[in-house]
Amino acid sequence: MKALVVGNGGREHALAWTLLQSPNVEKVFCTPGNGGTAIAPYCQNLPIKVDDFAAIANAVESNQIDLVVVGPELPLSLGITDYLQQRNILVFGPNRESAQIEASKSWAKDLMKEADIPTAESETFTAAEAAISYINQQGAPIVVKADGLAAGKGVIVATTVAEARTAVEDLFAQGFSKLVVEEFLVGEEVSVLALTDGVTIIPLLPAQDHKRIGEGDTGKNTGGMGAYAPAPIASTAIMQQIEQEILQPTINTLQKRGIDYRGVLYAGLMITPERKAKILEFNCRFGDPETQAVLPLLETPLDSLLIACAEQKLAQHPSIKWKDGTAVCVVAAAGGYPDAYEKGKVITGIDTAEEKGAIVFHAGTKLEDSKVVTNGGRVLGVTTVGKDFSSAIAQMYPAIESIQFEKMYYRRDIGHRIR
Repeated sequence: MKALVVGNGGREHALAWTLLQSPNVEKVFCTPGNGGTAIAPYCQNLPIKVDDFAAIANAVESNQIDLVVVGPELPLSLGITDYLQQRNILVFGPNRESAQIEASKSWAKDLMKEADIPTAESETFTAAEAAISYINQQGAPIVVKADGLAAGKGVIVATTVAEARTAVEDLFAQGFSKLVVEEFLVGEEVSVLALTDGVTIIPLLPAQDHKRIGEGDTGKNTGGMGAYAPAPIASTAIMQQIEQEILQPTINTLQKRGIDYRGVLYAGLMITPERKAKILEFNCRFGDPETQAVLPLLETPLDSLLIACAEQKLAQHPSIKWKDGTAVCVVAAAGGYPDAYEKGKVITGIDTAEEKGAIVFHAGTKLEDSKVVTNGGRVLGVTTVGKDFSSAIAQMYPAIESIQFEKMYYRRDIGHRIR
């Protein structure tokens, strides 16, 4: 079969790479793809924007593609799945109505309340004055969230009331019409990406992301600076609680609303000191960089799982098989990220990193004059797999040190909580 992956990040390169591990998949197209998918065997980039649904549908038909896998939240929230389904194209990813679970924080919060899911107390605001008044009453620390897509950077954890007020003013000034102000939860975060066909839901291995730019989890929030899987914090008992009290009730409540959610339900969770999981947010797609740590451990062919979700046959699919061991992904970023950064820097040493046992997933890269150059803030995701965390991390840093580009930056403490 042939598949098409929509998107151009590290997550999409990981999806393409994993699909190509399957004996059933002969070729993967990427729209628009990146420098890594441009040079990967059995991969082909198509210069189509993620929101050009007509061009994507035409590419599917002209290339006789069997399955479309949508990576980013933007095309999902704009209705790419609805558009392709209307043309009888098999697509993995929730429809526009379902994608509100990420596209609108207030919509998601209402769903959580209806489903009686454990989460932080919150209020939604359409005016800065009311939000600031609420913050003054609640005090800090407190969390301010943009009610809309913000590329993973719309959440501000304010440690002071003044910082929270500034966050409110800044987000409204950026054009967001609603904000959610939320209770600050204490504990350790974990990401659980679950596959669902709208009825059955199956969690993948739990992963832990590192959102902050600085070591020791300091500095600004980013799209994610590294991840590892499986995350020990999510014990068997906690995973059972997540499935029974969060994932399944969410799907049940969506069904009650008449919403047919097929794709990934990504639960961003806080594990409290009492060892209970509370939901921080839902996303409607694979995580980035969690995907780069989870999928290299998958033994079951990915295409069979995605097709089972799209065709609402997940309950009939054999149980998922995983490889033994642990995977660690460290993100190499452009200097200055998540603020202003430069592009077009030549990248060297990827082959050497791969010779040292790493899988190098491209994110913000492109192929230019036969050279791979930087083309984004998060440039590469370097993944290693070992029998345990210590062996995976022992391979990681020698591998990533082989890679060079001007002003390259990466955190050296990924997985510090379990080291």
